[in-house]
Amino acid sequence: MNAASEIITPAAGTMDPELRAAIGRIARVPQLLIACDYDGTLAPIVEDPSKAVPLPESVAAVRALAALPQTTVAVVSGRALRDLAALSRLPSEVHLVGSHGSEFDIGFVERLSPELIAVRTRLRDALREIASAHPGIRLERKPASVAVHTRGVAPEVAAAAIEAVRSGPATWDDVTVTQGKEVIELSVVATHKGTAVDQLRTQLSASAVLFIGDDVTDENAFGNLHGPDVGIKIGPGDTKAGYRVAEPIEAARALGLLLETRRHWLFGERAVPIERHSMLANGRTVALLTPEAKVTWLCHPKPDSAAIFADLVGGSPAGHFSVAPERGGIPLGQRYRSGTMTVETRWSGLTVTDWLDKPARETTPDGPAVVSGDSTLVRVLTGSGRARLEFAPRPEFGQVAVQLQPIGDGLLVLGSNEPVALYSPGVEWQVTNDGGYETAKAVVDLSAAGGQVVLELRFGTHSLEHHRLPVHERQTLAEQPWKDWVATLRLPSTARDLVVRSALTLRGLCHEATGSILAAATTSLPEELGGVRNWDYRYCWLRDAAMTARSLVDLGSIEEAEALLRWVDGCIERTGGHPERLHPLYTVDGYELGAEAVIDTLPGYAGSRPVRVGNLANHQLQLDVFGPIADLIAAVADARGSVREDEWRVLDNMVEAVRRRWHEPDHGIWEARLPPRHHIFSKVMCWMTVDRALHVMRQHGGEDRPEWVELRDRIGANVLEYGWHETVEAYSVAYGDEDMDASSLWIGLSGLLPGDDPRFLSTVLRIEADLRSGPVVYRYHWDDGLPGREGGFHICTAWLIEAYLRTGRRTDAEELFSQMVDTAGPTGLLPEQYDPLAERGLGNHPQAYSHLGLIRCALLLDNMLKQ
Repeated sequence: MNAASEIITPAAGTMDPELRAAIGRIARVPQLLIACDYDGTLAPIVEDPSKAVPLPESVAAVRALAALPQTTVAVVSGRALRDLAALSRLPSEVHLVGSHGSEFDIGFVERLSPELIAVRTRLRDALREIASAHPGIRLERKPASVAVHTRGVAPEVAAAAIEAVRSGPATWDDVTVTQGKEVIELSVVATHKGTAVDQLRTQLSASAVLFIGDDVTDENAFGNLHGPDVGIKIGPGDTKAGYRVAEPIEAARALGLLLETRRHWLFGERAVPIERHSMLANGRTVALLTPEAKVTWLCHPKPDSAAIFADLVGGSPAGHFSVAPERGGIPLGQRYRSGTMTVETRWSGLTVTDWLDKPARETTPDGPAVVSGDSTLVRVLTGSGRARLEFAPRPEFGQVAVQLQPIGDGLLVLGSNEPVALYSPGVEWQVTNDGGYETAKAVVDLSAAGGQVVLELRFGTHSLEHHRLPVHERQTLAEQPWKDWVATLRLPSTARDLVVRSALTLRGLCHEATGSILAAATTSLPEELGGVRNWDYRYCWLRDAAMTARSLVDLGSIEEAEALLRWVDGCIERTGGHPERLHPLYTVDGYELGAEAVIDTLPGYAGSRPVRVGNLANHQLQLDVFGPIADLIAAVADARGSVREDEWRVLDNMVEAVRRRWHEPDHGIWEARLPPRHHIFSKVMCWMTVDRALHVMRQHGGEDRPEWVELRDRIGANVLEYGWHETVEAYSVAYGDEDMDASSLWIGLSGLLPGDDPRFLSTVLRIEADLRSGPVVYRYHWDDGLPGREGGFHICTAWLIEAYLRTGRRTDAEELFSQMVDTAGPTGLLPEQYDPLAERGLGNHPQAYSHLGLIRCALLLDNMLKQ
C-alpha cells in the first residue's frame, strides 16, 4: 500500500462540526505550522517505548502535508532527538524537535556551555543513584536532560522514586522540571514545548499553528496558542486546547482532513481552464461564469472594486454562486444568445440563463428613479428537473464574514458595507456555517415550480419586492441594446461571428458611467501556472483603452471612443498643465491607483500566488501611451468628419507631452520592473503621436504646424538610426540591445517604415524566427527580472499577422490567423496569452488586447479579399 492510499479523512458527520470548521479555517492561512507530539499522538502509547511506531495513517498525512508549499510540519517530542529520528523515520521535510524543545538538531549538545555540562553530569549521577535504589525505574539520557520513567513500575515504588527526585535534584537552581504521564524530566535548559513552538513560529513566520498532543507536557504548547491557532487534545483530562479527540487514529483523521482542505485551497479544487469562462457585463461591472454555470468572479459596485465572488482566484471558500442539476453531470453546452451578453448553460431538463441587469428605473412625479438600487445578476432556471443551488457571498475578497437571513421571498446579506439581497421566490434555503462564513443551499423542483425559478442577486438594496415587469420582458429589455448596437457595426465576412463576440466583449469592458475601458475583467490570472506573474488588469490603461476604442471605430462605432476621450481629457486636466505626467493607468473613475497589495489569504488560480490588487506600473514612465490616443483621435475625426473641442485639447496635450519627454528612456509597453531604457516601441509611438496629430490638423484643421513636422521628423530619424542593430539586422527591443521584442514590429505597422523596406522585412523575419512558436508569438525572451516564463501573447500574434500582410505574405497571415482563432474558448473569448505546449489559455480574461487584435486582423484580411 502506498502512502497516499493510507491517508484517511473523516466522513461528513463523524467529526465534531466545530473541529471540522476550525480545521477548515486554519487550512486556508498563508503560512501554516503543524506541530504534533509523538508518543500518544502520532504513535499509540505502548508498554515498551522503544517499540512506539507511528500509525501508518499519521505518517502518510504528515508526509503529504510537509510536501505542500507554505506548509511546515514539526514533531515536538519529549524523546531525545536521536531516538525520535530513529524511531519515527520521518522524511527530512518534517522538522524534529526533541527533549521538549531542548534539541532542534543533532549537534545541539556541542553548544552546551561547560557550566551546563557540569550540571548535567551531576544530574545524571544523582538520578542514577535514585534509580538503583528503586528497582524498575528507567532513566533516559538526553543531551540536555534526563527523563525518569515509571511506566510499568509498582505504584509504591514509582511514588517513592518520584518523591526522591522532587526532593533532590529537582530542587537545584540550574534544573528545569517537566512532569508528564508516568515520567518526570529534569533539564539543564529552561525550555518546554510551548517555547519550542513559539521559536518555530518565529523562524517560519507562520500565520497560524495547529498543535496536537496528548500529554501533560503538551499543555505548555496549548497554553501558548493564540489568535487563529488550533489546539487538539487527544484523550481525557483537563486541557487548554480548544478541541478534543478520543485517540490517535482520530488525530490522524483530523490531519487527513487538513491535508485535503489545504491541498484544495493551495492548488484549486478543479481549476477550470481560463479560456472556458464566459463574461457577463452591463456597462457597470462584469462577472465570470464557468461552463457549469458557476459564478466565480464578480466585483461590486465597479469592476475594479473588491470581489463578492472570488472563487476564480481563491476556490469555493472565496465566494461563488452555483446552479447545477441535483443529479450532477456535465452540461450539454454553453453559449451566448446571439448578439447579446446573455449566457445560456444547458443540461437535459435544466437550462440556466444568466445576465447582468442595469438598475431598474421608472418615472415618478419627481422624475426618473432607480427602483432596484444597482446592478442585478439575474439567473433564470427553466426545465423539468431538480436543481441544486449554492449561494456563498464573500465580500471584500472574503475578508468580511456576512450573515445570510432567509426572509420572505429570498435572503438578505448582512454585514457588508452595502446592502445585498437575493430575490428567490419559492426557494427554501438552508443556511450553514463553514469556518465563520455562511452559505445558503437549496434544492428546487422545476416541475413543481411551474417550469421556472427566478433568482435575482440585487446590489445596493435589501428589497425583496416583486419586479413590476415579467422576467422575460426584462430579458428582452436587457438584450435589445446589445443587439441594436451590433446592428450598427460594419462587420467583415472573415470570422464574422468571432468579430461580433469580440466587439461585444470590448463593449462589455467599457465602463459607461465614466467612459473608461478595462484592460481585462480580472486580476491575478497567471501567465504561468503556479508562478508569480500574476497582475491586476481591472483598470484603464491609456494605451489599451485607446487601442480598444480604435478597433470599435474601425467597426463603425465611435461612441465608446468619444466617451474615452472625454475621460482622458479629465485625466489630463488633473495633471495641472503637465500632460507628460500622465500615469500609464488609472482607476475606472480616472484617479490614481492605491498601493499594490497582496491578498495572502487567497491561494490564487490553480495555486498561482500571489493574488494582487493594484498595479505598480501606475508609477512607471511609459512614453508610448500618447501614440494610441493620437491615433484614436485621428480615426474618430476621419469617421465623423470633424473634431470636437475636447478632442483638440487632448491632441494638443499629447504632442506637448511628447515634445517634453520623447528623448528620455522609459519602462516600455511591457512594464518590466527594470531600469528605464530607450525602447523602440516607445520612440515609435512618440513619432506616431505627432504624425497622427499632423494628419488631424491637415485634414480637419485646415492648417499645418511646421514645428510639429520638425518634431516628428526628428523623432523618426532618431529611432531609425539608433534603433537599428547591425549585428541582429533588425530593430530590437531598445537602443543598443540585441534582444528581440514583438512590439518592434510597429516600426512598420505605424507607417514609419513602408512594408517593403528591407529593414522592416528583416525585422519581421527575425521576430518570426526568435519569438513565434506555432500559433503564438511571445513578447520577448529577454530577462525581465522575474522567475518563470509566460505564454505567447495574442496581441503579438495579431501584430505578426498584420506584418505578414504588410510584407506581402498573405497565406502566412491567413494560416496564423486561423491558428489564433482556434485557441479561443468555446464561447469565443480569449485571455491574454496561450501556452502552445499545454494548449490552454493564460493570463487575465477576457483581455481587451486579444479581442482588439482579432478584430484588426479580421478587418485587414477582409480588405485583402476585396482587393
